[in-house]
Amino acid sequence: MIECWRWFGPEDPTKLSDLPQVGAAGVVTALHDYTPGAQWPEQDIVARKAMIEAAGLKWEVVESLPVSEEIKIQGPDMMAHLRSYIASMEALARHGVHTICYNFMPILDWTRTNMRAQQPHGGSAMQFDLVDFAAFDLHILKRSTAVRDYSDTVQAAADAAISVMDEAQKSLLVHTVVSGLPGANDGWTLDDVRLRIATYDGIGAELLRDNLIDFLSEVIPTAEKLGLRLCCHPDDPPFSLLGLPRVMSSQQDYKQVINAVDTIANGVTLCTGSLGVNADFDAAEFVHCFGPKIHFAHLRNTKRLLSPDPSRPHFFESAHLEGDTDMVVTIAALMMEEKRRRLEGRSDHAIPMRPDHGQELLGDQANISLPGYPLIGRMRGLAELRGIMAAVGVLT
Repeated sequence: MIECWRWFGPEDPTKLSDLPQVGAAGVVTALHDYTPGAQWPEQDIVARKAMIEAAGLKWEVVESLPVSEEIKIQGPDMMAHLRSYIASMEALARHGVHTICYNFMPILDWTRTNMRAQQPHGGSAMQFDLVDFAAFDLHILKRSTAVRDYSDTVQAAADAAISVMDEAQKSLLVHTVVSGLPGANDGWTLDDVRLRIATYDGIGAELLRDNLIDFLSEVIPTAEKLGLRLCCHPDDPPFSLLGLPRVMSSQQDYKQVINAVDTIANGVTLCTGSLGVNADFDAAEFVHCFGPKIHFAHLRNTKRLLSPDPSRPHFFESAHLEGDTDMVVTIAALMMEEKRRRLEGRSDHAIPMRPDHGQELLGDQANISLPGYPLIGRMRGLAELRGIMAAVGVLT
């Protein structure tokens, strides 16, 4: 597997020059300065690639070339955004970047309620608490139809939770929920969130899935022609929030979308942390089902906690080997898929992977880092994953 590191560009607290010490060979990055729907200027792609290569590394994966809300809801600017997306794909391909990760989550990317939940070992981890999220939804955002989405038990717990929060705690909760992808939505107000939610009125899971398939039908022919690999990241968390539909939360969801546009260019980002929040997730079975089309892996782990709604558990970002997903079995399955690809003669037999959402440990807590992306916590994760890969490689 290709050991990679997510890097958020020149403003990332972790410098490219540090990554050889981390042990990563590949970089996962994007041009984060451009809003979804904008075409990426070719000169900026060239400059970013040159910067990475000057550090002795390779730009392995784009994460992400974001799909705009106009495309997701098929708004009036959809076709212009599709043209920009395809033009960006073409520019990336011209400069040797062939794996593109994206997601199709409405409004927000990953959602948490606590960016730094204290852990027994003294470090911290990101956490999602359904009761706190319901408190935000019902009492701070005051979404008009929110009561439909929570049982009486969850609503009572949310009422109790909000009653003991002071204004600073409420403000922190708002910032945490609205942040989504680090830094992407810092300027959003509650009214902005309400307006964006309203754009999904009348769009349920079936229609959103159809829109995803329509998007793929537009962009995949170009991807095939250029030898690109698109890979969709699962919903995080893998259940509905804010009344918004989710369409990439389970193995069955992936089957529908992958089978609808059945080509090697339409692939999967295996995120064991996101999918692992579902109690019925079987990582080895997932790899067995989609192996040839797994183009990228986020090897992270989550630990489910009991919530008042069994279908939507609380969870936190565990250490990479300590959560609900068996990482040894997962890596063994991925490495067997790589072996199968080598025997088949595929040039893309090696699967890019990266550690993800590490806990804040030791010096991380004194340093500035993006939530979920601390240096030491991810270094520990990468070292543990590397150990598994080394052992599995000897055994197979």
